This record gives sequence, structure tokens and C-alpha cells, in this order.
Amino acid sequence: MNKVALITGGTRGIGLGIAIELAKAGFDLAVNGVREEAAVKSVLDELGQYGVRVMYAQGDVSKKEDRQHMVDLIFSRYGKINVLVNNAGIAPKERKDILEATEESFEYVLNVNLQGPYLLTQLVANRMITTKKQQTDEFFCIINVSSVSATIASVNRGEYCISKAGIAMATKLWAARLGEFDIPVYEIQPGVIQTDMTAGVQEKYDLLFKNGMAIQSRWGTPSDIGKVAAAMATGSMPYSTGQVVLVDGGMNIQRL
Repeated sequence: MNKVALITGGTRGIGLGIAIELAKAGFDLAVNGVREEAAVKSVLDELGQYGVRVMYAQGDVSKKEDRQHMVDLIFSRYGKINVLVNNAGIAPKERKDILEATEESFEYVLNVNLQGPYLLTQLVANRMITTKKQQTDEFFCIINVSSVSATIASVNRGEYCISKAGIAMATKLWAARLGEFDIPVYEIQPGVIQTDMTAGVQEKYDLLFKNGMAIQSRWGTPSDIGKVAAAMATGSMPYSTGQVVLVDGGMNIQRL
């Protein structure tokens, strides 16, 4: 029986890149998103071409009832979740200086980017523990997709940076708590990745890459992230719980 992966925000961008690589690795998929299923049918069909089972788990990770419904639906279909990929994330609707940013924007971003995945992890981890006790040889793990914004300050989107810094600590917390059950927890920190979220700032980052922002002078791709997630999900990093993998083309390396 194939392993099962739940990927939040898995119908586009980085999430889809991860879903494709996990499908290639033989995972049955539960792909989460907020759009109606009809709107993502072509994506689900694309993933199904890899010969794995694919289901859509519609829901908003920031809502308790949606998280519960999603997990119940997946267990009714597959009976387990081996890998949880906390990828769903949003940017502020407007980039505003932190001297002017609104409370509403802070709550909006933090609810989706931090509170949602934190509590979804709680829900799924408890299910993983139950399954692990029955199937001791089965591999389970949790992968958090944060951002280089967890450590690099952008004063015109502070709420986003804080949400990703929170995910970085959540990775450590869950790694520490789930160690006794042999469930590793990992974190991927993407750099500047070419997705619909970054489409509006393409010219800005094209220039930054040209001027040497990263050692590898190109945009990252969802596939770059997906390949790292697949290594984690297939158990290729068995003794590295709590670790962070930067997928940023060397952007974080200080140079003189």
C-alpha cells in the first residue's frame, strides 16, 4: 500500500511542485486548497497521471471545522496520513510599512500561515501516533514550508515575516514533542521562488538576481522545493529531525 501525503495549498505554486515530486515518488495524495474542486480538476488530473491515487481535500486551514473535516475525509478514503506538508500560506493583501500595517492584516496572515498549520499539525500528529502504535515499521513525518523571511526582515510585510518565524519555532517544538514516537519534523525555507505569489514583483527580483542577491543567480522553482520535500518524505533524512533546509540559491550566505 502506498504512503499517503497531505499537502496544504497543494494545487498551485510550491505546493503543486511538492505534490508532483511526491507523486513521482509513489505517494497517494490528498491535495488541499480553498477553491471549488471543479476549478482544480485539471491539476488533480495532472497528478493522477503519475499512477497514484489523488483526492481533493477542500478547506481553509485557518478554520477549525475545515481542518477536522479535511482530516476525517482523508482517513475515510486512505486510512492514514504518512506525511503532512504544511505549505499553505498567504501574503498580506497590501504590503504596508510596519508603522502603518493594520491589525486586520496581521490577524489574516497569522491565522492562515501560523495558527492554522500549528493546529493542523496537532490534529494530524495525534492520528499519526495512533497509527504508529499499530504499525511500528511505518514511516511518518511532518514538513513545514516556511521562508527565508523567517530570518530576513522585510519591513513592508512584517506580518508575513513573523508568521514564518513562528513556523520555524513550531518546527523545533513539534520535533521535540514527537521524537519519542520516531516522527521526524523538518522545515524547508524557500528563497525567491517563481510562483503566482511573486509574479507581481518579478522586475524587482530580476534586478536583485542580476545584482548578485543569490550565489545561484536565478529564480527558484517549485520543483526545487519539491525535490527536497521528497527526500524528507521518503525517509532519506532519518537522523535529522528539527533541521532546516534552505532552498535559496545561497542567498543567505554572507559574502564580502
